[in-house]
Amino acid sequence: MTNQMKALVKAKPEPGLWMEHRPVPEIGPDDVLIRINKTGICGTDIHIWNWDDWAAKTVPVPLITGHEFAGEIVDMGRDVEDLIVGQRVSGEGHLIGKTSRQSRAGKFHLDPATRGIGVNEPGAFAEYLRLPAFNVVPLPDVIDDEIGAILDPLGNAVHTALSFDLVGEDVLVTGAGPIGIMAAAVARHVGARHVVVTDLNDDRLALAARVADVVTVNPKHQDLAGIVSDLKMKEGFDVGLEMSGSQAALDQMVEALVMGGRIALLGIPPGKSPVDWSRIVFKAITIKGVYGREIFETWYKMIAMLENGLDVRNVITHRFKVDDFREGFEVMRGGSSGKVVLDWT
Repeated sequence: MTNQMKALVKAKPEPGLWMEHRPVPEIGPDDVLIRINKTGICGTDIHIWNWDDWAAKTVPVPLITGHEFAGEIVDMGRDVEDLIVGQRVSGEGHLIGKTSRQSRAGKFHLDPATRGIGVNEPGAFAEYLRLPAFNVVPLPDVIDDEIGAILDPLGNAVHTALSFDLVGEDVLVTGAGPIGIMAAAVARHVGARHVVVTDLNDDRLALAARVADVVTVNPKHQDLAGIVSDLKMKEGFDVGLEMSGSQAALDQMVEALVMGGRIALLGIPPGKSPVDWSRIVFKAITIKGVYGREIFETWYKMIAMLENGLDVRNVITHRFKVDDFREGFEVMRGGSSGKVVLDWT
């Protein structure tokens, strides 16, 4: 194996990424070395490409970016057990500490010392990735590398959707980005009665309808209240999954929920937003903030659902060889695509 690899690097504090040759990572006794086959482009990667205020404050330069991946183990540290060279894997991109109360209680996803590959530490947009063996998730044969490369965002969707019991419930999803669409598919898979997805982008709504059995609504020219009536819902939605980061969408969701409704909040609004807390209080709304995936419960559940018939492949709308990464990023930045997958093979 050569000691150099291709990698997409945030090489300068300005918009863009650059293909460079970097040394293949050296692994420690508890690490594995993964040869990357496929990677997904994420909204976080777009922030890093654009070099917005968040990226400028968060990402060290230079840094190999990317955190959605599937590949194959090609080397292991001397202390690694229960994995083998040649094994197909994905992995959890949150690198946790081991000393906080949350970690010691097994609530790994809440560890305040968490660092992200491709954000704080060298990432997966490269031919090889070093990853702690603790973070590795083996892939069963029924999950190919393309789906393996989008397990990270699917995990966000699963974590959000399974925040509340959905069996027989009516669910409103605000935001038809890839994660919102996959959350809607999960809601249907686990037994929600009606799932309605709202967005202002008709292309994204059309994609949602191709991926899952959902009702789509564009609030610019459709009345959500009318849809509620058409579906013969008596009082409104039982559960809301807010995936858009739009204050207007959250306000609409609060109004559309039943008394005592529940909201799982994954979307991140830009800056500070005014909230009518009186409506939330008087409607006895429960709001749960969602971050990342529950390590590793979310991984177990989403892999089980994929093995049991959950199908999200249509959320992948574009595929590019990694040498054409600029085109892939431009498609994502255009705002109407689903997931974009880069092929490193």
